Amino acid sequence: MVVTRRSRFMKRRNQDIVYRWEDNPLINICDVGFKCSDIHNAGAVSFKGNILLLVTIEHLSGKRCIHIARPDADGHYQIEHNPFLGPSADPKYKQHESHGAQDARVTFLEGKYYIMYNSLGNHGFRLALASTEDFHNVERMGLISEPDTKAGALFPAEIRGRYARLERPGCGSSIWITYSDDLVYWGSSELVVSPREGYWDANRIGVGAPPIEIDRGWLVLYYGAKDTSAGPIYRFGAVILDKREPAHVIGRTNIPILSPRRDYERIGDLPNVVFPTGAVIDNNGYLDIFYGASDSCICVGTTKLEEIIDNCIESKEEY
Repeated sequence: MVVTRRSRFMKRRNQDIVYRWEDNPLINICDVGFKCSDIHNAGAVSFKGNILLLVTIEHLSGKRCIHIARPDADGHYQIEHNPFLGPSADPKYKQHESHGAQDARVTFLEGKYYIMYNSLGNHGFRLALASTEDFHNVERMGLISEPDTKAGALFPAEIRGRYARLERPGCGSSIWITYSDDLVYWGSSELVVSPREGYWDANRIGVGAPPIEIDRGWLVLYYGAKDTSAGPIYRFGAVILDKREPAHVIGRTNIPILSPRRDYERIGDLPNVVFPTGAVIDNNGYLDIFYGASDSCICVGTTKLEEIIDNCIESKEEY
Protein backbone atom coordinates (compact mmCIF):
# COMPACT_ATOMS: atom_id res chain seq x y z
CA MET A 1 0.00 0.00 0.00
CA VAL A 2 1.52 3.28 -1.14
CA VAL A 3 1.05 5.26 2.08
CA THR A 4 2.94 2.71 4.18
CA ARG A 5 6.18 3.60 2.38
CA ARG A 6 7.22 6.09 5.03
CA SER A 7 10.39 7.08 3.19
CA ARG A 8 8.19 8.62 0.47
CA PHE A 9 6.88 11.34 2.75
CA MET A 10 8.71 14.66 2.52
CA LYS A 11 10.73 15.89 5.45
CA ARG A 12 8.98 18.73 7.19
CA ARG A 13 10.34 22.14 6.17
CA ASN A 14 7.73 24.34 7.81
CA GLN A 15 5.45 24.57 10.83
CA ASP A 16 3.01 21.92 9.63
CA ILE A 17 2.75 18.84 11.83
CA VAL A 18 1.72 16.69 8.86
CA TYR A 19 4.28 15.38 6.36
CA ARG A 20 3.07 15.43 2.75
CA TRP A 21 3.59 12.44 0.46
CA GLU A 22 6.32 13.40 -1.99
CA ASP A 23 4.27 12.28 -5.02
CA ASN A 24 1.15 14.28 -4.15
CA PRO A 25 -1.44 14.63 -5.58
CA LEU A 26 -2.35 11.03 -4.88
CA ILE A 27 -5.24 11.30 -7.37
CA ASN A 28 -5.93 14.12 -9.81
CA ILE A 29 -8.34 14.54 -12.66
CA CYS A 30 -5.89 12.95 -15.12
CA ASP A 31 -6.10 9.71 -13.10
CA VAL A 32 -9.85 9.40 -13.66
CA GLY A 33 -10.56 6.92 -16.46
CA PHE A 34 -13.56 8.86 -17.79
CA LYS A 35 -14.35 12.47 -18.55
CA CYS A 36 -15.46 14.56 -15.60
CA SER A 37 -15.45 18.16 -14.45
CA ASP A 38 -13.65 17.84 -11.14
CA ILE A 39 -12.69 15.67 -8.17
CA HIS A 40 -12.54 16.65 -4.52
CA ASN A 41 -12.46 15.13 -1.03
CA ALA A 42 -12.28 11.45 -0.17
CA GLY A 43 -13.47 9.37 2.73
CA ALA A 44 -10.99 6.65 3.70
CA VAL A 45 -11.32 3.24 5.31
CA SER A 46 -9.06 0.26 6.00
CA PHE A 47 -10.73 -2.77 4.40
CA LYS A 48 -9.19 -6.25 3.97
CA GLY A 49 -5.63 -4.99 4.13
CA ASN A 50 -6.09 -2.03 1.80
CA ILE A 51 -7.14 1.57 2.20
CA LEU A 52 -10.18 2.31 0.07
CA LEU A 53 -11.10 5.87 -0.85
CA LEU A 54 -14.61 7.18 -1.50
CA VAL A 55 -13.94 10.05 -3.86
CA THR A 56 -16.39 12.81 -4.81
CA ILE A 57 -16.45 13.35 -8.59
CA GLU A 58 -18.34 16.08 -10.38
CA HIS A 59 -19.60 14.68 -13.68
CA LEU A 60 -19.96 16.67 -16.89
CA SER A 61 -23.67 17.03 -16.12
CA GLY A 62 -22.74 18.98 -12.99
CA LYS A 63 -24.04 16.23 -10.70
CA ARG A 64 -21.74 14.90 -8.00
CA CYS A 65 -21.27 11.22 -7.22
CA ILE A 66 -19.20 9.20 -4.76
CA HIS A 67 -16.90 6.68 -6.48
CA ILE A 68 -14.72 4.04 -4.87
CA ALA A 69 -10.98 4.15 -5.58
CA ARG A 70 -9.06 0.93 -4.95
CA PRO A 71 -5.26 0.53 -4.95
CA ASP A 72 -3.73 -1.72 -7.60
CA ALA A 73 -0.70 -3.98 -7.09
CA ASP A 74 1.63 -0.97 -7.36
CA GLY A 75 -0.36 1.08 -4.85
CA HIS A 76 -1.83 3.44 -7.45
CA TYR A 77 -5.51 4.19 -7.07
CA GLN A 78 -7.99 3.15 -9.73
CA ILE A 79 -11.38 4.87 -9.65
CA GLU A 80 -14.37 2.70 -10.47
CA HIS A 81 -16.41 3.98 -13.39
CA ASN A 82 -19.83 3.34 -11.84
CA PRO A 83 -20.77 5.53 -8.87
CA PHE A 84 -21.03 3.88 -5.49
CA LEU A 85 -23.50 6.57 -4.38
CA GLY A 86 -25.12 9.03 -6.74
CA PRO A 87 -28.47 10.74 -7.32
CA SER A 88 -31.22 8.30 -6.35
CA ALA A 89 -34.35 7.71 -8.44
CA ASP A 90 -36.24 6.60 -5.32
CA PRO A 91 -39.04 9.15 -4.70
CA LYS A 92 -37.96 9.33 -1.06
CA TYR A 93 -34.56 10.69 -2.07
CA LYS A 94 -35.00 12.10 -5.58
CA GLN A 95 -35.68 15.75 -4.77
CA HIS A 96 -32.98 15.74 -2.09
CA GLU A 97 -30.29 14.16 -4.30
CA SER A 98 -31.15 15.73 -7.64
CA HIS A 99 -27.74 17.42 -7.74
CA GLY A 100 -25.82 14.54 -6.25
CA ALA A 101 -24.03 13.04 -3.27
CA GLN A 102 -20.65 14.15 -1.95
CA ASP A 103 -18.11 14.30 0.89
CA ALA A 104 -18.38 10.77 2.29
CA ARG A 105 -17.10 10.01 5.78
CA VAL A 106 -16.78 6.30 6.62
CA THR A 107 -17.19 4.79 10.11
CA PHE A 108 -16.91 1.14 11.12
CA LEU A 109 -19.53 0.44 13.77
CA GLU A 110 -21.13 -2.80 15.03
CA GLY A 111 -19.80 -4.91 12.17
CA LYS A 112 -20.84 -2.56 9.33
CA TYR A 113 -19.33 0.33 7.46
CA TYR A 114 -21.52 3.41 7.66
CA ILE A 115 -21.18 6.21 5.14
CA MET A 116 -22.44 9.63 6.12
CA TYR A 117 -22.56 11.99 3.17
CA ASN A 118 -24.01 15.29 1.97
CA SER A 119 -27.02 14.91 -0.29
CA LEU A 120 -27.47 17.93 -2.54
CA GLY A 121 -30.88 18.62 -4.03
CA ASN A 122 -33.67 21.08 -4.64
CA HIS A 123 -33.70 22.18 -0.99
CA GLY A 124 -29.98 22.52 -0.36
CA PHE A 125 -27.76 20.17 1.63
CA ARG A 126 -28.96 17.40 3.92
CA LEU A 127 -27.06 14.67 5.70
CA ALA A 128 -27.78 11.13 4.55
CA LEU A 129 -26.63 7.75 5.83
CA ALA A 130 -25.86 4.52 3.99
CA SER A 131 -24.23 1.24 4.98
CA THR A 132 -22.21 -1.51 3.34
CA GLU A 133 -20.43 -4.69 4.31
CA ASP A 134 -18.38 -5.26 1.16
CA PHE A 135 -18.03 -1.92 -0.67
CA HIS A 136 -19.80 -3.43 -3.65
CA ASN A 137 -23.38 -3.27 -2.41
CA VAL A 138 -24.72 -0.27 -0.53
CA GLU A 139 -28.00 0.38 1.27
CA ARG A 140 -29.41 3.83 1.90
CA MET A 141 -30.73 4.20 5.44
CA GLY A 142 -32.32 7.62 5.25
CA LEU A 143 -32.06 11.37 5.14
CA ILE A 144 -31.09 12.18 8.70
CA SER A 145 -30.94 15.94 9.11
CA GLU A 146 -32.80 19.16 8.52
CA PRO A 147 -31.95 21.11 5.34
CA ASP A 148 -28.62 22.94 5.11
CA THR A 149 -26.83 20.60 7.48
CA LYS A 150 -23.49 19.28 6.26
CA ALA A 151 -20.07 17.98 7.37
CA GLY A 152 -21.52 14.99 9.23
CA ALA A 153 -19.42 12.22 10.76
CA LEU A 154 -20.56 9.25 12.85
CA PHE A 155 -18.77 8.22 16.05
CA PRO A 156 -17.36 4.66 15.91
CA ALA A 157 -19.02 3.66 19.21
CA GLU A 158 -22.11 4.47 21.22
CA ILE A 159 -21.87 7.24 23.79
CA ARG A 160 -23.85 6.62 26.98
CA GLY A 161 -25.95 4.07 25.10
CA ARG A 162 -26.76 6.26 22.10
CA TYR A 163 -25.36 6.76 18.62
CA ALA A 164 -23.75 10.13 18.02
CA ARG A 165 -22.59 12.26 15.12
CA LEU A 166 -20.81 15.57 14.64
CA GLU A 167 -22.21 18.08 12.14
CA ARG A 168 -22.35 21.71 11.04
CA PRO A 169 -26.03 22.69 11.07
CA GLY A 170 -27.86 25.36 9.12
CA CYS A 171 -25.95 28.46 8.10
CA GLY A 172 -23.89 28.23 11.27
CA SER A 173 -20.13 28.20 11.64
CA SER A 174 -19.67 25.73 14.53
CA ILE A 175 -19.51 21.98 15.18
CA TRP A 176 -22.42 20.40 17.06
CA ILE A 177 -23.11 16.90 18.36
CA THR A 178 -26.46 15.15 17.84
CA TYR A 179 -27.70 11.81 19.24
CA SER A 180 -29.92 8.95 18.05
CA ASP A 181 -31.33 5.68 19.35
CA ASP A 182 -31.71 4.08 15.92
CA LEU A 183 -29.44 5.94 13.43
CA VAL A 184 -32.54 7.34 11.69
CA TYR A 185 -34.12 9.87 14.07
CA TRP A 186 -31.76 12.40 15.63
CA GLY A 187 -31.93 15.10 18.29
CA SER A 188 -30.59 16.31 21.68
CA SER A 189 -28.10 18.56 19.90
CA GLU A 190 -25.32 20.35 21.80
CA LEU A 191 -22.71 22.87 20.72
CA VAL A 192 -19.19 21.41 20.77
CA VAL A 193 -16.65 23.78 19.19
CA SER A 194 -16.88 27.28 17.67
CA PRO A 195 -14.55 29.49 15.62
CA ARG A 196 -12.03 31.64 17.49
CA GLU A 197 -11.55 35.29 16.60
CA GLY A 198 -8.01 36.06 15.55
CA TYR A 199 -7.00 32.43 15.00
CA TRP A 200 -6.57 30.37 11.83
CA ASP A 201 -10.13 29.04 12.36
CA ALA A 202 -11.73 32.45 12.90
CA ASN A 203 -14.79 32.29 10.63
CA ARG A 204 -16.07 28.73 10.02
CA ILE A 205 -15.23 25.26 11.23
CA GLY A 206 -16.54 21.77 10.47
CA VAL A 207 -15.65 18.17 11.21
CA GLY A 208 -13.19 16.49 8.87
CA ALA A 209 -12.59 12.76 9.29
CA PRO A 210 -14.79 10.74 11.70
CA PRO A 211 -13.79 10.83 15.38
CA ILE A 212 -10.92 8.58 16.44
CA GLU A 213 -11.06 6.91 19.86
CA ILE A 214 -7.90 7.44 21.92
CA ASP A 215 -7.08 6.91 25.59
CA ARG A 216 -7.78 10.56 26.42
CA GLY A 217 -11.13 10.69 24.61
CA TRP A 218 -12.09 11.39 20.98
CA LEU A 219 -9.61 12.94 18.57
CA VAL A 220 -11.37 14.92 15.85
CA LEU A 221 -9.70 16.45 12.81
CA TYR A 222 -11.55 19.55 11.70
CA TYR A 223 -11.23 22.19 9.00
CA GLY A 224 -11.20 25.88 9.75
CA ALA A 225 -11.68 28.84 7.44
CA LYS A 226 -10.34 32.34 7.87
CA ASP A 227 -11.68 35.01 5.53
CA THR A 228 -9.17 37.34 3.88
CA SER A 229 -9.37 40.10 1.26
CA ALA A 230 -8.30 37.51 -1.33
CA GLY A 231 -10.87 34.94 -0.21
CA PRO A 232 -11.01 32.28 2.52
CA ILE A 233 -8.09 30.07 3.53
CA TYR A 234 -9.02 26.55 4.67
CA ARG A 235 -6.59 24.81 7.00
CA PHE A 236 -7.11 21.90 9.38
CA GLY A 237 -6.39 21.21 13.00
CA ALA A 238 -7.55 18.89 15.77
CA VAL A 239 -9.55 18.83 18.96
CA ILE A 240 -9.86 16.23 21.75
CA LEU A 241 -13.31 15.66 23.23
CA ASP A 242 -14.20 13.95 26.49
CA LYS A 243 -15.06 10.29 25.97
CA ARG A 244 -18.35 10.29 27.89
CA GLU A 245 -19.24 13.97 27.52
CA PRO A 246 -18.02 14.86 24.02
CA ALA A 247 -19.49 18.38 24.21
CA HIS A 248 -16.61 19.03 26.66
CA VAL A 249 -13.31 19.98 24.99
CA ILE A 250 -10.11 18.62 26.58
CA GLY A 251 -7.60 20.15 24.14
CA ARG A 252 -7.42 21.97 20.82
CA THR A 253 -4.61 22.91 18.46
CA ASN A 254 -3.81 26.61 18.48
CA ILE A 255 -1.94 26.21 15.19
CA PRO A 256 -3.18 24.31 12.14
CA ILE A 257 -1.60 20.91 11.60
CA LEU A 258 -1.68 21.47 7.83
CA SER A 259 -2.00 24.67 5.79
CA PRO A 260 -2.19 25.14 2.00
CA ARG A 261 1.40 25.77 0.90
CA ARG A 262 2.01 23.68 -2.22
CA ASP A 263 0.80 24.76 -5.63
CA TYR A 264 -1.75 21.92 -5.77
CA GLU A 265 -3.20 23.19 -2.47
CA ARG A 266 -3.20 26.86 -3.44
CA ILE A 267 -4.36 26.73 -7.08
CA GLY A 268 -7.59 25.07 -8.20
CA ASP A 269 -11.35 25.43 -8.40
CA LEU A 270 -11.40 26.64 -4.79
CA PRO A 271 -7.93 28.07 -4.02
CA ASN A 272 -6.14 27.76 -0.69
CA VAL A 273 -7.95 24.70 0.62
CA VAL A 274 -6.86 21.57 2.47
CA PHE A 275 -9.94 19.60 3.52
CA PRO A 276 -9.55 16.32 5.49
CA THR A 277 -12.36 13.76 5.16
CA GLY A 278 -10.49 10.50 5.81
CA ALA A 279 -7.88 9.26 8.28
CA VAL A 280 -6.48 5.79 8.97
CA ILE A 281 -4.13 4.71 11.79
CA ASP A 282 -1.47 2.10 11.03
CA ASN A 283 0.07 -0.42 13.45
CA ASN A 284 3.03 1.86 14.18
CA GLY A 285 0.96 4.80 15.41
CA TYR A 286 1.06 6.83 12.22
CA LEU A 287 -2.06 8.64 11.15
CA ASP A 288 -2.49 8.82 7.37
CA ILE A 289 -4.75 11.77 6.50
CA PHE A 290 -6.47 11.96 3.12
CA TYR A 291 -7.49 15.44 2.11
CA GLY A 292 -8.91 17.35 -0.81
CA ALA A 293 -6.69 20.14 -2.13
CA SER A 294 -8.23 23.23 -3.74
CA ASP A 295 -11.29 21.17 -4.70
CA SER A 296 -9.22 19.74 -7.56
CA CYS A 297 -7.29 16.68 -6.35
CA ILE A 298 -6.82 14.15 -3.52
CA CYS A 299 -3.66 14.20 -1.40
CA VAL A 300 -2.26 12.32 1.58
CA GLY A 301 -0.10 13.30 4.51
CA THR A 302 1.05 11.50 7.63
CA THR A 303 2.16 12.19 11.16
CA LYS A 304 2.51 10.41 14.47
CA LEU A 305 -0.83 10.28 16.27
CA GLU A 306 0.88 11.28 19.51
CA GLU A 307 2.25 14.44 17.94
CA ILE A 308 -1.26 15.70 17.21
CA ILE A 309 -2.45 14.69 20.68
CA ASP A 310 0.47 16.47 22.36
CA ASN A 311 -0.17 19.62 20.38
CA CYS A 312 -3.82 19.62 21.48
CA ILE A 313 -2.98 19.13 25.14
CA GLU A 314 -0.14 21.66 25.21
CA SER A 315 -2.53 24.42 24.08
CA LYS A 316 -2.58 27.20 26.68
CA GLU A 317 -5.38 29.32 25.31
CA GLU A 318 -9.14 29.24 25.72
CA TYR A 319 -10.81 26.55 23.63
